Amino acid sequence: MSTLEKAIAISARAHEGQTDKGGSPYILHPLKVMLRLAHHDERIVAVLHDVVEDTRVTLADLRNEGFSEAVLAAIDSLTKREGETYQAFIERAGRDPLARRVKLADLAENSDLSRLDRPSQNDLERVEKYRKAAEYLSALTGDAKG
Repeated sequence: MSTLEKAIAISARAHEGQTDKGGSPYILHPLKVMLRLAHHDERIVAVLHDVVEDTRVTLADLRNEGFSEAVLAAIDSLTKREGETYQAFIERAGRDPLARRVKLADLAENSDLSRLDRPSQNDLERVEKYRKAAEYLSALTGDAKG
């Protein structure tokens, strides 16, 4: 089984040179998502959740590195498909319990606008989209805040 340390190294290499909307190194995002989670597999998935979608790393590469099928399935569930609507993506992610927990942490991290100097109207609309997605996913787990 592959380790969290290996996942961090793969993600850091894969995201090298990428920046987030605030101009910070992109690797900080998956690391912050990881810190919102407690369990080993959740943390591995959090660190790797964007590598297949946003870099040249493939699920086959991760399989070859020794990551478990549960971790690979969750990463696959968190990888938006070309032409897939956001709602369809969220529903698909919600069907995998491990992916669902990581996506909730990802949405919470993405909803933090403090990294932006001046949030735009688009940023506010994006956060509202994330709020609705988190509400949907939380209802699936029975964690809905009300």
